[in-house]
Amino acid sequence: MYYPKLRDLREDADLTQDQLVKILGMHKTTYTNYAQGKREIPFALAIRLAQFYDVSLDYLAGLTDVPVPLPKKCKR
Repeated sequence: MYYPKLRDLREDADLTQDQLVKILGMHKTTYTNYAQGKREIPFALAIRLAQFYDVSLDYLAGLTDVPVPLPKKCKR
């Protein structure tokens, strides 16, 4: 699956690919393959990116143009 918003979100956060992959703790080639749709992004990483950028998974996947943030978890 291709995640068309990955580049836009990274650039909007003023991050280079090198900075982002360091934050994520992954190899740059691996991230580039996800961003270009050459490899399917693991669901756990998609969730992590959505949380990092404070957007919904639907927005991240390009299913909507509305970047509705994820609801905050309630502490019990």
